[in-house]
Amino acid sequence: MKISREVKTAVLVISGVLLFIYLFNYLKGQDLFSDEVEFYTEFEYNALTMSSPVTIMGNVVGKVEDIKYDFKTGKTRVEFSVNPQLSFSKSSTIRLYETGIMGGNALAVVDSYEGVKAKKGDFIKSEIQPGLISSLKDNFSGLSTNLDKTLRSADTLMVNLNGLVADESDAGLKATIKELNTTLKSFKNLSYSIQGVIKQNDEKIAATLESFKTASENLSVLSEDLKKAELSKTVGDFDNTLVRINTLLEGLENGEGSMGKLLKDDKLYNNLEAATKEMEMLLLDIKLHPARYRRILSKREIPYQEPTEEQKQQN
Repeated sequence: MKISREVKTAVLVISGVLLFIYLFNYLKGQDLFSDEVEFYTEFEYNALTMSSPVTIMGNVVGKVEDIKYDFKTGKTRVEFSVNPQLSFSKSSTIRLYETGIMGGNALAVVDSYEGVKAKKGDFIKSEIQPGLISSLKDNFSGLSTNLDKTLRSADTLMVNLNGLVADESDAGLKATIKELNTTLKSFKNLSYSIQGVIKQNDEKIAATLESFKTASENLSVLSEDLKKAELSKTVGDFDNTLVRINTLLEGLENGEGSMGKLLKDDKLYNNLEAATKEMEMLLLDIKLHPARYRRILSKREIPYQEPTEEQKQQN
């Protein structure tokens, strides 16, 4: 069967028109032969573009198909399609979020895993996740104010530093650096002098170190000897002795024993004091009347006379 040229031309034109329509819709983000399931949601404003990605847990599962302004509600109606293999709950949330610092937004399916399964054409509630750019926009006024204060402070600091460097007085920075340089030179000369002294007395320093080594070895031997001499036992015995002395002193303090009673008993002290006074009077009488005691064996008794105060003071 022979096909005429007119039929061939008509088929070619129709094919071209169909191909143009398909490519035009494909560039708009619409696939005429796609079997993806479509849903819709609403936002207070439009921050999306055609073919913006739809993701779930960071994976692209669909795209935005259509964006329309609803004159009745004053909201933006967004239609999006997802892979038919994706199954999520109707009570899930469609979240609008920024994809990066350079701009661009996308939709994310936040599955709630509750309720019935979403079907084609269902309305899914939405939410907006604040992004970095929007946060910076909200805080830009505060940031600019703080930045202005920081720049003013930095300018004041630089002016003060410039004045300090240009100060030629004794308290200026140049004078301070000059004095510091002089100090470093003096320290350098001192280090050279110390190095010369060390070189001149190298043998003496070595001998001193050797003597210190010998003394440390002798000290080690002495400590070993003290260890062998059971110094700890001696210290322990001394400690026991101190404990006994302490016990004895506590007994004296409490009036225990003869010495304790002597120290604490006032009656015994008074008796001793009276006896001492009587002995003193006896010795004084012997000194004043010795003849009385030479005739102590005689029958004649010499009566006792108490010495006068004048005799007491003379003796």
